[in-house]
Amino acid sequence: MTLPRLTRAEMLWVLLLAASVLLAALAHVFPVLRGFPAGLTLPLADWANAVLTPLVEALRPLGRLVSAAVEGPLEAIRAALAWLPWPATVLLVAALALQAGGRGLAVFAAAALGLVVAMGYWPKAMNTLALVLISVPLAVGIGFALGALAHRFPKLQPALVVLLDVMQTWPAFGYLIPLLLLFGFGPTAGLAASVVFSIPPMVRNTLVGLRGVPPAIVESALMAGATPAQLFWQARVPSALPQLLVGVNQTTMASLSMVIIIAIIGGFDDIGWEVLSAMRAAELGRSLGAGLVIVLIAVLLDRITRGFAARGRRTGRRVLWIGAAAALVLAVALAGQDLLPGDAGQRSLRRLDGWLLDFVAWSAPFFGLLRNAITYGVMLPMRLGFSGSASPMVWGFALTPAIIAAYALASLALALWLGRRRPMRGIAFGFAALLVWTGLPGFPWPGVFALAGVACWRAGGPGLCALALAGLALAGVSGLWAPMMQSIYLCAVAVLISFALGGALGVLAAESDRFSALLRPVSDALQTMPQFVFLIPALMLFKVGEFTALIAIVLYAVVPPIRYVEHGLRSVRADLVEAAVQMGATPRQMLWQVKLPLARPSVRLGLNQTIMAALSMLVIAALVGTRELGQQVYVALSKADAGAGMIAGGIIACIALVADRLLRTPGEAPGRTD
Repeated sequence: MTLPRLTRAEMLWVLLLAASVLLAALAHVFPVLRGFPAGLTLPLADWANAVLTPLVEALRPLGRLVSAAVEGPLEAIRAALAWLPWPATVLLVAALALQAGGRGLAVFAAAALGLVVAMGYWPKAMNTLALVLISVPLAVGIGFALGALAHRFPKLQPALVVLLDVMQTWPAFGYLIPLLLLFGFGPTAGLAASVVFSIPPMVRNTLVGLRGVPPAIVESALMAGATPAQLFWQARVPSALPQLLVGVNQTTMASLSMVIIIAIIGGFDDIGWEVLSAMRAAELGRSLGAGLVIVLIAVLLDRITRGFAARGRRTGRRVLWIGAAAALVLAVALAGQDLLPGDAGQRSLRRLDGWLLDFVAWSAPFFGLLRNAITYGVMLPMRLGFSGSASPMVWGFALTPAIIAAYALASLALALWLGRRRPMRGIAFGFAALLVWTGLPGFPWPGVFALAGVACWRAGGPGLCALALAGLALAGVSGLWAPMMQSIYLCAVAVLISFALGGALGVLAAESDRFSALLRPVSDALQTMPQFVFLIPALMLFKVGEFTALIAIVLYAVVPPIRYVEHGLRSVRADLVEAAVQMGATPRQMLWQVKLPLARPSVRLGLNQTIMAALSMLVIAALVGTRELGQQVYVALSKADAGAGMIAGGIIACIALVADRLLRTPGEAPGRTD
C-alpha cells in the first residue's frame, strides 16, 4: 500500500500522535504523566477568597440596601398574586394567550393552570411567577440598555460579546456563591443571579434588531428632521420590535430556568423548592407533579411571549383590556373566598408514588440492560480506557502482552487503511484508538496541553490557544485537573450519545413530514423545560449516580442536533437535489453524498449547541452524584466558598468558550451577536 504525501499540517498531527503514543506508554512507567503533578498545585482558592472577602464586606451595606429595595416589590407582587382568586388569574392569562396565539393557546392556558390548581400547587406556582415578574423586567431593561449602548458605540461590541459569552457559559450555581455572600440566604441573592443569567439573550437580540433596521427607515427619519432621540425611539426601536420581543421571550425562559435552580438556596416557598424537597424525600409522585407544573408554566410563558414576538406591532389590545376588566370584576366578586381544592391533588400524587414504584420495578430489567450496555460499552472505555477496564469480570479476559500487541497492530493497520486517500481520517482514527486505550481522564497531561494548544492555534490563532492553555493551567495548578478531565469525559459521552440519537431523529424528520410533525411538539417541550426538570425521570429510573447524571444531560442536549440536522437537510437547494436524482443517485447516496455534505455548516452548529447544552447541564447534574467540576461548584456553594466556586466555574467557562470557538464555521466572525 502506497502512503500519500503529507502536507506540513498533516505531518504536524502525525508527530503529535506519535508523541502522544510515546507519552501513554511512558505513563505506565512514570505515573506522574497521568495526572497533573501535585507538587505544582497552589492554594488559588484561598488567594481568591483573600481578595473577595474584604470586597464583599465593603459591599455588604449596599447589598442590604438592594435587598430592602427588591424585597418590597417582590412581597407586593407575591401578595397581589395571593389575593387574586385563581379563576381571575386564569381568566387574565387566558386573555393574554388569546391575544398572543389565538383560541388554541387560550384553551391550553386555561387547562394548564386548571391542572396546577387541581394538583394543589397554585400558591407555590404564584410564588415562582412573582420571582419571574421581578427578574424579567430588570433583565430586559439592563439588557436593552447594554445592547443600545453597544449599538451606539460599536467599539464596545467586541468586549461586550466576550463578556456575554462568559456570562452564558458560566455555571448557574457559580453566580450564586458571591451573591450569597453579598445578600445572604433568601430570594434577593437568587433574584440577582436570575437577572445576571438572563441579561445576555436580551443584549444579543437588541444588537441584532437595531442592526437590522432598514437604512431607508433611518434616512426617512433623518430627512423628516428627527433628533437623535426621536430617531432611536420612533424609528429604530419600532422597526426592531419583533427582534426585541424575541429577546424578551428568551430572557423570560432563561429567568424561569434560573428561578427554578435558585431553589437550592431556599428562602422562598416556590415550585422549585417543592421539586427539590420531593426529590430529597424520594417522593416520586410529588416530584413528578411539581416538575409537570414547571413544564406547564415554561411552555405557557414561551408560547405567550413567542406569540407576541411573532405579531409585533400588529398586536391589538382590545381582547387584553376586556380580559383584564373581566378578571378584575371576578377578583372583586370572589375576594376573600377560599376556592382552592384542598389537599385532594396531593393525595392523588401520593397514590401515584405507588404506581410509579411499580412501574420502576416492572421496567427495571429493561433499564438495567440499557444501563449496563452504555456503562460497559461506552462509559468504561472512555473513562478507564481499554487498558484500565479489561479484566475477566468486565470483558471476560485479562490484558496480556499478546492482546496489547494485537490492539496496537490492528489500530495501526486501520489508521493506515483509512488514511490511504485522506490522511486526516487515519490520524483522527489513531487519536480515537489511543483515547479508547487510555481513557479520557487517563490521557497524559502533557499530551492534553500539546493537543489543545495546536488545535486551538490552527483554528483560532494565538488568542484561542492562550485561552485554552490558561484554562488547562488553571485546572492543574488549582488541583482540579482530575475533576476537569472527568467533566470532559462525561460531556464527551453525553455529546456522543445525544448527537448520534438527535442526528438520527433529525434525518428521519427531514425525510418524513409526518414524523417531523410528531417530533416537533416533543422537541418544543424538551427545549422549554428548565434544566432542573430533567433530573426527575433520570433519578426515578436510575437512582443516584454518574449514569443518572449522564441520562439527564442527554435528555437536555438531544434537542439541538434534532433541530439543526433537520433544518440543514431541508435547506439543501432543490436544484442540487434534482441534479443528483437525474444522475441516478440512490436514497442512501442522496443522503450521504449530497445532502449531509451540503448541510455540514448547520450540522456543525448543531454539534456546537449540543456541547454547550451538555456543559450547562453539567452543574445541575451534580445534584445526583458526580465527581467532576459541577460537583466542585456545588460543594463550594454549600460551603459558601467563593474562591473555589469561581475557579471551578471559570474552568467550565473556558472549556465552553474553547469548544464554541473550535466548532464555529470557518467564515464566522469572532464577534458574532446572534
